Amino acid sequence: MSSSSAHETDAETLRRERILSSKLYFDVSPSNVSVIYSSAYDISFMGIEKFVGVSVILILQSDLGRHPFDSSKWGRVCQFLVSDGFLEKRSIVEPLEASKDDLLVVHSETYLNSLKSSGNVAMITEVPPVGLFPNCLVQQKVLYPFRKQVGGTILAAKLAKERGWAINVGGGFHHCSAERGGGFCAYADISLCIQYSFVRLGLSRVMIIDLDAHQGNGHETDFAHDRRVYILDMYNPGIYPLDYEARRFIDQKVEVMSGTKTDEYLRKLDEALEVASRNFQPELIIYNAGTDILDGDPLGLLKISPEGVTRRDERVFRFARDREIPLVMLTSGGYMKSSARVIADSIENLSGKGLITMQPNPAL
Repeated sequence: MSSSSAHETDAETLRRERILSSKLYFDVSPSNVSVIYSSAYDISFMGIEKFVGVSVILILQSDLGRHPFDSSKWGRVCQFLVSDGFLEKRSIVEPLEASKDDLLVVHSETYLNSLKSSGNVAMITEVPPVGLFPNCLVQQKVLYPFRKQVGGTILAAKLAKERGWAINVGGGFHHCSAERGGGFCAYADISLCIQYSFVRLGLSRVMIIDLDAHQGNGHETDFAHDRRVYILDMYNPGIYPLDYEARRFIDQKVEVMSGTKTDEYLRKLDEALEVASRNFQPELIIYNAGTDILDGDPLGLLKISPEGVTRRDERVFRFARDREIPLVMLTSGGYMKSSARVIADSIENLSGKGLITMQPNPAL
């Protein structure tokens, strides 16, 4: 065996050991439904702002105005579901935080060490003032919420395999790869979720359906030469990240130009799902359900109505249900104030159509 082959074997053995020793997979009580969320998901800058001067607060507010960011989006989704009577707060699954060893399953030590630089985290999150804060605050206020969401995404695959579906009200950091973050994505939760499912769930075929407005260049880079993963990516090619190298690794590329409206979008999606069903037979679907396709989102530049998002999600869930394929939904991008209500409405529609069950099942 060559030295390079031996090194790869050792690395794979270490990865497997880390996955098998992880605490992120745990048994979920029948009194819980397949909805994963923690209040720790929500990113609060207020705790940071009290340590800095008014000028920095103004800079922060100005920057967030350019980068629309509802920092409590995830919690507001659950609040809507609870207040609308679709979900009991006590039935929500609380995930664990991904540890360093968990993250090392995909990420390198070098990359994780780079997150100890507040300036680097500022570039990844695209919020420059973050670079002004001590890294201990950045870890607590920005990266800890991300690590909790990673834990939720990884657990969601186990729950979906057991129950047919799971929704992590968070995650979907599809711009982050093993060695590089960007686009508000600091950890590669999709790649981590899939690697865990290969080892802990014994899966060998996973499909990513990425319907965020932006190209999912992170998971495309990570699974560039892995035929166990099939990627359907439907994105606007004229916006970030413009990663032409990663585009070469998309199995099924569906480009939707700026200004695309609901009917055309859904027609392209119907065609794409039909092609995907012929090309690949997955044992698990990871559905990256970004709402930055909404009309008015200044980053996605598409013109999809809120009802269009509901119809989109219903199509993907029905696609999985008709083929009896477990599905993990991640909320991904889309941080306008309206996004949380749209996500909640869509989940409520899925429940109303019988595609998901929002009540605990004692028979489990």
